[in-house]
Order: sequence, then C-alpha cells, then structure tokens
Amino acid sequence: MKQKLPNAVTVLVLGICSLVFGCFFVGLILGIIGISLGKKSKKIHEANLDAYEGYGMLNAGYIMSIIGTVVGGIYCIYWLIAVAILGGTAFSLMG
Repeated sequence: MKQKLPNAVTVLVLGICSLVFGCFFVGLILGIIGISLGKKSKKIHEANLDAYEGYGMLNAGYIMSIIGTVVGGIYCIYWLIAVAILGGTAFSLMG
C-alpha cells in the first residue's frame, strides 16, 4: 500500500492561499514557504517513485505557490514604486 506524500496537502493549501492573498504581502510569504516545502517533498518522491501517492496534489500546490510568489513579488514592487513616487511628490511640494 502506498503512503501519502509528506506535505502534499500543506503545499496545496499554501499554494491556494498564496494565490488568494497574492494582493497582500502575505501571499509572497506563503508562496515561498509552499515552494520550499514542495521542493523537499519532490525530492522524497523522486527517491522512491513507487512508495508514495499524491504527487498530482503536490505538483498543483507547487505551481500555485510559484504563481502566488510571482504575483506577491509584483505587488511588492508596485507598492515600492508607488511609495517612492508619492514620497518624491510630497518632498517636492514641501520645498
């Protein structure tokens, strides 16, 4: 009987949450955690391919974590640029 792949459900939940919360800074953090747990579980699965089940769930969560990390990163860059523009504008109006 095959065992369930460790952290497959966790990676899937983290991937979904990183997409849902991608418009907040939380999505970036959850995506990074999902990617790191996904890599560890993929290595476990590759070491013994026939011993585990649930690779599809792990892979889906891993891909969603990557997408959520990218969306969260773009969101962070957007806010850094917006704050820099607003700060520069406020500074120029004061002088």
